[in-house]
Amino acid sequence: MKVPFLSFTPQNQAVRTQVLDAMSQVFDSQWYVLGEAVKQFEAEYARFSTTTECIGVANGLDALHLALKALEVKEGDEVIVPSNTYIATWLAISFVGATPIPVEPNPTTYNLDPALLEAAITPRTRAIMPVHLYGQACEMGAIMEIAQRHNLYVIEDNAQSQGAAYAGGITGSFGHLNATSFYPGKNLGALGDAGAVTTNDAELAKKVRTLRNYGSQQKYYNEVIGHNSRLDELQAAVLSAKLPKLMEWTGQRQEVAALYNEQLAGIPDLHLPAVAPGATHVYHLYVVRTSQRDELQKYLTEQGIGTLIHYPIPPHLQEAYRFMNFKAGDFPIAEELATTCLSLPMWPGMTPEHVTQVSSHIRTFLRR
Repeated sequence: MKVPFLSFTPQNQAVRTQVLDAMSQVFDSQWYVLGEAVKQFEAEYARFSTTTECIGVANGLDALHLALKALEVKEGDEVIVPSNTYIATWLAISFVGATPIPVEPNPTTYNLDPALLEAAITPRTRAIMPVHLYGQACEMGAIMEIAQRHNLYVIEDNAQSQGAAYAGGITGSFGHLNATSFYPGKNLGALGDAGAVTTNDAELAKKVRTLRNYGSQQKYYNEVIGHNSRLDELQAAVLSAKLPKLMEWTGQRQEVAALYNEQLAGIPDLHLPAVAPGATHVYHLYVVRTSQRDELQKYLTEQGIGTLIHYPIPPHLQEAYRFMNFKAGDFPIAEELATTCLSLPMWPGMTPEHVTQVSSHIRTFLRR
């Protein structure tokens, strides 16, 4: 049995009729930009996120960028960011001219370690940008307490963890502004690029809405230098059709993760995902670690098992950030994760047989 890293088939079959009907309604409406579909989805996703405001934008990177601009983070400022995130988190900071200040993750949860935050704060620090990596909520209680004590903004990068929670609070509801992505492979995925910003601050929401639409609230009247970053009507309609299924699909992901945890337990040189106290995990990715990562991935590929590496080069060692003069060894936890992490197949609709197939091949390889 071949097991792909990701299959959309079960999800697509579950919502095919609803998605096609929603797209037809947009087509027939003859209104294709910032219309009723966007308004409807923004209201629905705000309710889901337990926030008062949601602003649909073109993609997750734009969501982070516009959040920083709305908070007036600028050149000369510093933003604390994980050392082991996807580069988009860093890019958004660079777009506003600020400096990313990397902080290492907790080596067991892979999320930003609150115990290391205060040592990274300087008089130039303006914000903390925690990333709910792989689907697990960060320890937001400690992060928010530190931010409040130092008068710092918090911008959650919630691209991978829609529906996760910390101490009962939903990710994307803690920060001053919070960004998410609806890239097709996300837990709530569009049929192309899409994103959103969530907040409980009406004034900040107004700023983001203005920035996403050429700096304009009224057509042809431009108050600030803005961007063209509007959530598309068709994508909004698709997301509205899929949102009611999100928590059902999340439950399926968690069931798959529980089977992996059971079947992969006790294998030498294999570290399974760990969840912090008070946090929940929605398993956008199921990530294991082994010193034999590359060899294991090659073996699984030969057996018809799809895997991916998230992420093989940490941001501080990317060519794009060479100007910051980081070198190998500066952030050893991020670098170790980059050389040992492997993402196993994970998607709603995976069967116990799929999990057993993957697990048995891993067990065979690591115990031989």
